[in-house]
Amino acid sequence: MDRVVYFDNAATKKLSKVALDAMMPYLTEEYGNPSAVYAVGRNAKKAVEGARKTIAEAIGALPEEIFFTGGGTESDNWAIKSATELKKGKGRHIITSKIEHAAVHNTLEHLEASGYEVTYLDVDKYGQISLDELRSAIRSDTILITVMAANNEIGTILPVSEIGKTAKEKGVLFHTDAVQAVGSIQVNVKEMNVDLLSLSGHKLGGAKGVGALYVKKGLRLPPFLHGGGQERGGRSGTENVAGIVSVAAALGDIVPRLPLDRVTRMRDRLIAGLLEIPRSHLTGDPENRLPGVASFIFEAIEGESMLLMLDQCGISASSGSACTSGSLDPSHVLLAAGYPHEIAHGSLRLSLGEDNTDEDIDYVLEKLPGIIARLRSMSPLWNEAGE
Repeated sequence: MDRVVYFDNAATKKLSKVALDAMMPYLTEEYGNPSAVYAVGRNAKKAVEGARKTIAEAIGALPEEIFFTGGGTESDNWAIKSATELKKGKGRHIITSKIEHAAVHNTLEHLEASGYEVTYLDVDKYGQISLDELRSAIRSDTILITVMAANNEIGTILPVSEIGKTAKEKGVLFHTDAVQAVGSIQVNVKEMNVDLLSLSGHKLGGAKGVGALYVKKGLRLPPFLHGGGQERGGRSGTENVAGIVSVAAALGDIVPRLPLDRVTRMRDRLIAGLLEIPRSHLTGDPENRLPGVASFIFEAIEGESMLLMLDQCGISASSGSACTSGSLDPSHVLLAAGYPHEIAHGSLRLSLGEDNTDEDIDYVLEKLPGIIARLRSMSPLWNEAGE
């Protein structure tokens, strides 16, 4: 193995040094419970509230609009389930897209089994929804629109502000899963016209196991977890003080550096190099995409084999194909974007971060074409095509 290259930052980012330094005191001497009245508890409470203020400022919110959770999945579940409970007197219709993360998609499937009706908006080949289709889908009994800010597989940035404006005009609650967006692009909840927004700590350089939910002031969601009444009664359970502090530190550090121009430049060079491979396709929006996400389909390739061979070269990446989790089906995102089953299996996501270098790009451009050529030489699909 010549070197190690980590290109799976969309799955999780390395804990930043700023985040680690900020959280260490709360793993050692400042170990108090934030609900306690004595000094060490008050110190912990002060840290939580300071983190709440930092995160709020980073996304254009008020501190009292930020509620801490156990991660992005919990934030999505709380937003969707509690919003539907809050609005159940109005109706049972929800609108979403066909490319949502499983934390949203599977939550909606659960609600469908309970009698809710969900409209799944189509996307075009770039993963973009039609705003006209959205407007046409809104009914008198529509209670929630939930559409992600940016897609985790193909990197497409969706028109959240326009979606939110439409939702506001129609009097419908709007939630966005911004797990991939926060820390990668500028996010402002007021400009985006959102009522609810989910984020996750480990996607932006904070610790795993902590996230946050933005809840617009004046909107009182029913509690998601019942118990001691933490988070102003919304989410019971002793706060993960060290994790919360790490997320605030990481977010406060990265937001002033946005946009991530160097990451975008490396991404574009990687895209240009890999598109020189015959019968390769860039997936996602070529313009409106996350700075660090380069996603592809290589025809006549099975994604899992490609990942294993990359790993043997020291390159960590991911595939949009769900076969890595035991399913033979390709990514629902790629299928929704119109890619046929037979080529959607050959997907690859290379997601960059600020720790990556131009030498990393060079290394991938050196290794990946040979891996694809080798796999295609063994592929009956490639041979059948007469290549």
